[in-house]
Amino acid sequence: MDITKIKNKFKELYGAEGAVYTSPGRINLIGEHTDYNGGFVLPGAIDKAIYCVIKPNGTAKVRAYAPDENPEKVSLNNEFGLEEADKPKDRWAQYIFGVCREMTKKCAKIPGFDIVISGEVPLGAGMSSSAALESCVGFALNDTFNLGFDRFQLALIGQATEHNYVGVKCGIMDQFASCFGKEGSLIRLDCRSLEYEYFPFDPKGYRLVLINTCVAHMLGGEYNERRESCERVVAAIAVKHPKVRFLRDANLDMLKEVSDKVSAVDYIRAEFVIEEIQRLLDTCELLKEGDYEAAGRKMYETHTGLSLKYTVSCPELDFLNEKAKEYGVAGSRVMGGGFGGCTINLVKEDKYDQFIQQTTEAYEKTFNIKPLVYDVVIKDGARKL
Repeated sequence: MDITKIKNKFKELYGAEGAVYTSPGRINLIGEHTDYNGGFVLPGAIDKAIYCVIKPNGTAKVRAYAPDENPEKVSLNNEFGLEEADKPKDRWAQYIFGVCREMTKKCAKIPGFDIVISGEVPLGAGMSSSAALESCVGFALNDTFNLGFDRFQLALIGQATEHNYVGVKCGIMDQFASCFGKEGSLIRLDCRSLEYEYFPFDPKGYRLVLINTCVAHMLGGEYNERRESCERVVAAIAVKHPKVRFLRDANLDMLKEVSDKVSAVDYIRAEFVIEEIQRLLDTCELLKEGDYEAAGRKMYETHTGLSLKYTVSCPELDFLNEKAKEYGVAGSRVMGGGFGGCTINLVKEDKYDQFIQQTTEAYEKTFNIKPLVYDVVIKDGARKL
């Protein structure tokens, strides 16, 4: 990212120099559909980030500019006040406004400021560009105006922004990874207690790469349907085991006890979640041992479960996963909610070129879609530059 370019743009627009902040996108190595089941996730911040230049402007308004936005679709310049009635119409500006409002609700005093935002987190690729934006703005405001929020509070502010000003009822993982990212480490986040622990991730001789199917089959009610499946199973198990509040609290023996009380579909979905939670814990131990081949096999197990048990894959994702196996990739799986998006792949360097070239060519020939490839490296979270 050319920081000089956005610094110069800021000076051109506002006649002064501002401070520069950044916050990254994220990947999740393993642990899908475990968050709303009280389980664990294993994200890491990446080397693709959102950047902003900011400076107080002595008024009660925000002047914002986003040079990456398409001027045919959205107004690049945006000026708005900081009261609830001042919510801007442009979606990208709503993230800035929402962060300000959520901070104000927590008794922070935020005067007017000028801000220029740019980034390199691909939109719609499952790397959480929105959480990176919220975390970048939140960290910048917190530091600029000495608001006193800690990183955990900033993550919650970003999540509340999504809920209340963007209309997305997301979990905490994306904002947490963006705020707490640490170079060379993944974060095991307990989605029930919000406790976290760093695990080493420095796979020398391997590369971490995402391949974007460039398809997005609409999830619609499918996500809610799976969540309801899990809740029905928890309710059945809790009749005999009242301490079970999430599938994270259950085990496979408890699940077997209710096999005649839940549908076959609910049963197999719950089975995947219970297995996935344990698979993530096992993967953390493998990372401590530096056994990336075994960790990669866990990724394949996750993909199989997501495809056959939780049924959130699609032909395009399964195709990429099969190609990864064919070319000897250590680990590969669908990353995110499913029904499109990316596969995340752990690839030995000596297999990388052949895998990428032949897989992308075969994918384009099969689906008439050119996939996008993103190499990622685990980096630090939100910070001032």
